[in-house]
Amino acid sequence: MKNSVTIRHGIAAAGVLVLLLAGCTAEPLAEQYAEGSAQGYISGDGAIVEIAPSDRDAPIEFSGTDENGRTIASEDFLGSVYVVNFWYASCPPCRAEASDLKALSEEYTDVPFLGVNTYDSAQTALSFAREFGIEYPSIMDAATAQVQLAFAGSVPPNAVPTTLVVDRDGRVAARISGLIREASILASIIDTVVAEDQ
Repeated sequence: MKNSVTIRHGIAAAGVLVLLLAGCTAEPLAEQYAEGSAQGYISGDGAIVEIAPSDRDAPIEFSGTDENGRTIASEDFLGSVYVVNFWYASCPPCRAEASDLKALSEEYTDVPFLGVNTYDSAQTALSFAREFGIEYPSIMDAATAQVQLAFAGSVPPNAVPTTLVVDRDGRVAARISGLIREASILASIIDTVVAEDQ
């Protein structure tokens, strides 16, 4: 009798959990769980948002330490258009777009690229960089999420990967949520922001 009561309580609790997860539309990982997906990351839909200069929020301020222990801060990029990519090593779309990001970072020598690693250790990030030949730095943000929080008020990087283009004043000018499907898409956005009046 006691076991059947315990089992019924367990089934009821599991049912409530499933209902809560199914009804939690604001939490993408919960939605994926309710749908039976165990991918473990929030998939971006590839949506592209470009923000007119007059509609951009205040400049983003951040600071963090990269995989080599160097401090990197937003003030290092003032006066330059730059690209920020939120990623981690075992994220499949992050791996898929790594070669395009490497190629673009080498093509746009006047546009700094910065990674923000949201999950890994410095050693894992360094291994990823060696595997894909990436030479630009990544801030290790897993422990504090300070860089993620700095960008969240303007254009939240709620999917990994997320790629942002930041204007010369440090304001987010564009966002690609999810996999960069074609390098030319990001290249076109960079060209547009670079061409803005200085």
